[in-house]
Amino acid sequence: MPKPFTIAIPDAEIADLKARLAATRFPQTLAGVGWDYGIEDGFLRRFVAYWGEQYDWRAAEVRLNGFSHFIEEIDGETVHFVHERGRGQTNVPILLTNGWPSNFVELLPLVPLLTEPVDGVAFDVVIPSLPGYGFSGQPTRPGMNLTRVAPLWAELMTRLGYEKFLISGSDMGGGTEMALVRDFPQRLIGAHYVNVYSGFARPDEPTAEEQAYFGKVDYWTFAESAYAMIQGTKPATLAVGLNDSPAGLAAWILEKYRSWSDDGGDIANAFEFDDLATILSVYWFTQTIGSSVRLYKEAFADRELIQKAPEHDVPHAVLLPPADNPAPRAWGERHLRNIVRWTALDQGGHFPALEVPEALAHDIRAFHGQIS
Repeated sequence: MPKPFTIAIPDAEIADLKARLAATRFPQTLAGVGWDYGIEDGFLRRFVAYWGEQYDWRAAEVRLNGFSHFIEEIDGETVHFVHERGRGQTNVPILLTNGWPSNFVELLPLVPLLTEPVDGVAFDVVIPSLPGYGFSGQPTRPGMNLTRVAPLWAELMTRLGYEKFLISGSDMGGGTEMALVRDFPQRLIGAHYVNVYSGFARPDEPTAEEQAYFGKVDYWTFAESAYAMIQGTKPATLAVGLNDSPAGLAAWILEKYRSWSDDGGDIANAFEFDDLATILSVYWFTQTIGSSVRLYKEAFADRELIQKAPEHDVPHAVLLPPADNPAPRAWGERHLRNIVRWTALDQGGHFPALEVPEALAHDIRAFHGQIS
């Protein structure tokens, strides 16, 4: 049986974090370059001051513990998850799974939106932390990739009493979702994706929309994806600095939140500082930034990850935020089977559960309504 879990960070660790933030050695910067060279110096200084002097971890801890947390041992891995039951006449199980640089905190805004009934239907929400993320255990041997995560999630849902379930994921979570569709289609009511993975093999004769999309992907790869190459090749080297310096951790992660969101150039338009500080604090207190970035190296070596799923009858839905380089439908149709819902949003980026949670929850509900 899963064991109830309460987040309780020792006072000494909170004091250590504040001391490290106060002692930050900021590097020399160039005048007038803004974000062109990476994290903007003025923004980072403001955030570090906020995190160290204004942010209240104990208040955040109370909010986090307002959800039902559990720990379960599955195949030698320690899995942390949130499990909140719906309050409808009919409750549909759904597994929500995030990617990097987020953790389970990103998905919590969806819980009240999905557990409350609409026309009698609500959702039993399960939010597991990926191995090496947050309060889940850190893998001690190579090979814990997204394909291997899929059976962990399938077994978790079995132990919770759910024979079949919906799944919704993005980023690395979307990769785990792809593995569940490929290896456990009989367990899935439906699969809801945020965007379509851009790294599938490209066709010899793409449509005009696909060709334009590939140009955007290639530019993004050049301008934005150096982080993925570092995390996918030398994660242990990177982890030393990020695990030792909270300011370094903030710089590495917050630059991604700004670049990948629909914030109009100002991160505060898309996210509350409190939410960002909570996500960072979970990484800091659990010392899981190293194991989280290591998942990129495991994913790069996962040959099964992008194999096309065999024939199955799992219905699919795709939600496309405009600031997340949305894929054209032709690309989705090439690589995902049984697409029954394709929704383009008018706002939002790579983190819709934080940016536009109402729109994401609505699309999940509408998808379930179509297939039920």
